[in-house]
Amino acid sequence: METIKKEKQFDSVKMMREIREKISSETQNMTFEELKAYINQQLADNKSKLIGQQ
Repeated sequence: METIKKEKQFDSVKMMREIREKISSETQNMTFEELKAYINQQLADNKSKLIGQQ
C-alpha cells in the first residue's frame, strides 16, 4: 500500500512550540507574584476563563 503525503496548511505543533517559547522568554525571570499577575493579565486581555469556570 502506498502512503499519500499531504502538504500541511497549518502546523499546530510548530505553532504551540512558538507560543510556548514566547511565553517562556517573557516570564523567565519573574517571581511567583509577577507570574500570577502576568497570567491574570493575559486572561483578562483575551477574555478567557479558567477551565471549570463559567
